[in-house]
Amino acid sequence: MKNLLVLLSFLLVLSACDDGDVILVELDFDDTFEACGELVFFNVKESPAESISLQISSPPLTLNDILKVVPTAPGSYLVELVNPILTGTVNGTTNLFNYRSYGTLTSNLFCNDVPPSNLQIIQDLSSYDGTYTITTIYFEDDDDGIPAEMEDINGNGNLFDDDTDGDGIPNFLDEDDDGDNVLTKTELLDYDNTDDDGDPLTNPKDTDGDGIPNYLDPDDDNDGVLTINEENISQDQNPANDYTDQNIPDYLNPAVATTVPATAYRIHTIKQTFKVKIVVENIAFPTLNQDRFDFGFLQNPKTTSTRTVTPEF
Repeated sequence: MKNLLVLLSFLLVLSACDDGDVILVELDFDDTFEACGELVFFNVKESPAESISLQISSPPLTLNDILKVVPTAPGSYLVELVNPILTGTVNGTTNLFNYRSYGTLTSNLFCNDVPPSNLQIIQDLSSYDGTYTITTIYFEDDDDGIPAEMEDINGNGNLFDDDTDGDGIPNFLDEDDDGDNVLTKTELLDYDNTDDDGDPLTNPKDTDGDGIPNYLDPDDDNDGVLTINEENISQDQNPANDYTDQNIPDYLNPAVATTVPATAYRIHTIKQTFKVKIVVENIAFPTLNQDRFDFGFLQNPKTTSTRTVTPEF
């Protein structure tokens, strides 16, 4: 939880307060916040009814700008954030840091073009100074059932130089680690569970017994025909659905060695995760005795997404 202390001084309002008494209000917000528009970050609490918000208009900024990624180099399948850190100034006009309290809380306070008609604002405080820092951390994973740390094949601690099939996508981002057009998670479904631990990674299937598990073996049944070229029934970049014998797919059947050359790699999907954090500092509310507010982390559907790549065949 993030605490923001606001000191409210009321002079000449009630006779009981004309001796200089002050009222101390503690604002206690969750450590997650939301976003909408171009661009408003906000955190709303129901009891008591309060909100804290940061509106950025100059320079113009959208959530897509914060989450934008580009290739690390021309032709690369790897990407990086364009704006891992964004900073700006709170000026009380184009960029606003605001606290409000309400008589009653209505829904969609910040994401409507027209404010709710029954909105009752009791207190509205805006900082006339300050700075904001938006920090974004970006993660990717192939979601293939193998933890990223276990895809460091050479054990040097660098996940980016482990590329079993040489397609330019490191194993921890590659849905098909051996480049045979059978997804890694598909090849992990068939495993030896004699240890009864339910974990395919302790005893991954090795059909031809060559010491290389199927998910890293380009010729799973050692019949001399690469798995990727065993699309005997349907040529759809998926050997896993080609059966000559209805009990076993051709790419795992050494008795079937028909070659149907592949013409392309299948599309690869990479899972994206963004963690966006905002801190506002040097706040200058007239009655504020704290100069820093940590919004915490953004909650928004756009912070989890996917991108697709198709390796060059």
